[in-house]
Amino acid sequence: MPRYVAFLRGVSPQNARMEDLKKIFESAGFTNVITVISSGNVVFNTRRTDLARLEAYIETTMRQQLGHVFPVFVRSLKALQAMAHADPYGAFPIPPQAKRVVTFLRAPVDTVALPLLAGKVWILSTCGCEVFTVYDPAEQPPSFMRLLEKKFGKNITTRTWHTVQKCAAT
Repeated sequence: MPRYVAFLRGVSPQNARMEDLKKIFESAGFTNVITVISSGNVVFNTRRTDLARLEAYIETTMRQQLGHVFPVFVRSLKALQAMAHADPYGAFPIPPQAKRVVTFLRAPVDTVALPLLAGKVWILSTCGCEVFTVYDPAEQPPSFMRLLEKKFGKNITTRTWHTVQKCAAT
């Protein structure tokens, strides 16, 4: 049975318990549900294969059971494993202190001249519905989210490369 990862936008330990999210996914009929880290990453199995329909179904289930929705971005586990194996950062000279982040979009990005440098934020590349960025964590406050939202809109969610790799290994 296919395995997927749902990345929920805006989840933190302060506004959602991972046990509650797990129960919501199980009540929606998904199996082998686990959460990864406390930032709204849910790994699950289902026979469904249409990602957009999966996202809508999960959001509807959340609305019914939580009374509100965290926007959901679903990727197949195989796609995440392929991404991790390909190492989209490998072709770039990235400073050792830089933080790597992946932004998930709902639809493939239109052309954007890349790489794009804005202060201490570098949008390096895109692949389908993912954007690969690095930023200097010494920047206070980090401006990478403002730049990503300006370029790709607010209907996005972002995870550290470490979190994506951890989800891909689940």
